[in-house]
Amino acid sequence: MTTDPCAVRAHDLGKTYSVRGVKGGVRALSGLDVAVQRGIVFGLLGPNGAGKSTAIKVLTTLTRPDRGTAEIEGVDVLRHPDRVRRLIGVVAQRSGSDPRATGRENLILQARLYGMGGRAARARAAELLDRFDLAEVADRLVKTYSGGTQRRLDVALGLVHRPSVLFLDEPTTGLDPEARTAMWAEIQRLAGDDGLTVVLTTHYLEEADRLAQRLAIVDHGHVVAGGTPDELKGELRGDAVHLELPSGTVPGEVRAVLEALPSVREVRIAGRGVSARSDNGAAAVPAVLAALERAGMPAAAVTVARPSLDDVFLRYTGRRYAPDDGRDDRHDDRRDDHRDGHRDDAPGAAPPGTASPAPEASTGTPARQEAAK
Repeated sequence: MTTDPCAVRAHDLGKTYSVRGVKGGVRALSGLDVAVQRGIVFGLLGPNGAGKSTAIKVLTTLTRPDRGTAEIEGVDVLRHPDRVRRLIGVVAQRSGSDPRATGRENLILQARLYGMGGRAARARAAELLDRFDLAEVADRLVKTYSGGTQRRLDVALGLVHRPSVLFLDEPTTGLDPEARTAMWAEIQRLAGDDGLTVVLTTHYLEEADRLAQRLAIVDHGHVVAGGTPDELKGELRGDAVHLELPSGTVPGEVRAVLEALPSVREVRIAGRGVSARSDNGAAAVPAVLAALERAGMPAAAVTVARPSLDDVFLRYTGRRYAPDDGRDDRHDDRRDDHRDGHRDDAPGAAPPGTASPAPEASTGTPARQEAAK
């Protein structure tokens, strides 16, 4: 481990994907800089297509940037990808476990892929099964697991080799509230008690606000804002006034009406929603409603709230934070690389969707059963 206080560093990362029919390709990263201190939960937020997934792919050795540098614990991601893969664990959105094998078999095979002997692999699997409350289902096929149970197994798989940095991509998507709360507690324990560095991407702002000690908001391929959640919210002085307007309202006219009021500022419009800032939101609401009424654009609903991460996101990206619609910036690296005649993921790199990029290629169920013996 280096003397650098940061576990993850990226500087001036650039990446353009070749896309048929698009001249010059699609730019996913444009000078992205990130520094993540050791032992914290670091949140990476951004709208669909912002570049956060591509940034994670670069940091986890799954794709190569066109320019820039990246390091994990001082190890260059581009020069020494095999060393980096032993320093990181990756829990992708899609489960990397084999549904036709048991939880125990999955964990043992993962340990064997990282070079552990049979006895050590079985001991590590038992340790993780106990830690993640999976002992009772250890010998059941993964395809019978509930969503929350499978997600706990995914995290356990990412921790088999005791990584220094754990990348969690949307770790609670699709979980019920109880399972999500349990996962939050585990993530806090990983960073707080175990001293693990956790890099988290999420589409739940409440999750980012609760878990992350520091955040970076990515838009158009670079970081547009960063800091602690409280620091970012503190930049927004006063209250947030949110309005919902009837369909057919002309945004430009609404903006003109509100910007003429001395009690509001920073008027932003996203669809039928309007947000503005005020030093005293409660006092500003009567004036706002009256002005819109006079202009023939009455509001359908109005709320006043203290600044939230959603307001921060709106300020820096010009849009509300929306749940992932599956588009994001997940371009098909394999498609683009085959078109160029090469693959970014050098021999030994795991394909996207694995629980952890093991240093050796994964094998099928028979190998899992053999490894579990």
